Amino acid sequence: MDDRYSRQVLFQPIGAEGQKKLAGSRIVIVGCGATGSVLASLLARSGVGTMRILDRDYVEPSNLQRQSLFDENDARESVPKAIAATRQIARFNSQIVVEPRVVDLIPANADPLLGGCDLILDGTDNFETRYLINDYAVKNSVAWIYAAAVGSYAVTMNILPGETSCLACIFPQSPRGTVETCETSGIIASAVSLVASIAATEGLKFLVGARAQIRRTLLSWDVWTNERAELTTLGSRTGCRACAGDFVHLAGEGRPHITLCGRNSVQIHERQRPVDFAELSTRLAPLGNVRHNEFVLKFWREPYEMTLFPDGRAIIKGTTDTSIARSLYARYVGS
Repeated sequence: MDDRYSRQVLFQPIGAEGQKKLAGSRIVIVGCGATGSVLASLLARSGVGTMRILDRDYVEPSNLQRQSLFDENDARESVPKAIAATRQIARFNSQIVVEPRVVDLIPANADPLLGGCDLILDGTDNFETRYLINDYAVKNSVAWIYAAAVGSYAVTMNILPGETSCLACIFPQSPRGTVETCETSGIIASAVSLVASIAATEGLKFLVGARAQIRRTLLSWDVWTNERAELTTLGSRTGCRACAGDFVHLAGEGRPHITLCGRNSVQIHERQRPVDFAELSTRLAPLGNVRHNEFVLKFWREPYEMTLFPDGRAIIKGTTDTSIARSLYARYVGS
């Protein structure tokens, strides 16, 4: 063992044996934005042997306030986040293997992207993808760690299939209507760092085999108001569809239908997602031009135009790339 990990090895709960386990472990980080980039940095520095990073997005200037693996040149060149993260990790730890995947995680590619790993970590920004991860993890008995941050609020939970509640046990349905996102409610970097640090530590516990030390609660913390709460996650919830083997998101049944809609536009078909136009207009006003009546909300942020209907359906003009359309919808409406 070289000197690189000497201080971590001196930490008795890890030690030399735990460090060897880390070197032989394989993890997947889904999403490499704010939380995902901090997770990747911490776990790469800890010596996790192989890390696969999945992300569908590219670096923008607004990312630099909190996404720790990127720099101004990455934003200037619009480098895909998975690629930029891999390059940066190689600069401080060339001993580990990092596998970048510039891709949108969907049911059709879940097996090749998530397969063969010891642990999945959540760096994504929407419940649609988290439910997909949860279905895959429960079906294949793979541990994963849910983590999220928005505003000054952070929340995380460990999911150990067969031992703890899964995501669908705690959140049987995704949030309805408009939800807070970093684009509409902002975010402070300390909330990101907190939740990623907690999730990374839980990941280390799992990978070195310290199962008795793994937290079995849903932990939430608001770093601005100092409010903290925990909810026990021991055992599965009676009636949980995922724990009963009903993997609707893995089958693609839980995803919004997305279609090309005329020239240079994409339509997103959400179901049972009522939208409060007045509330959303207030949140979107600082970000671009917005107007609405009782029938439709229009939002312009160059080079895109989004038309949103009361039931959540949207038409996004300015692209025929469904991944971009989904990303814009998640960013400004929530997902």
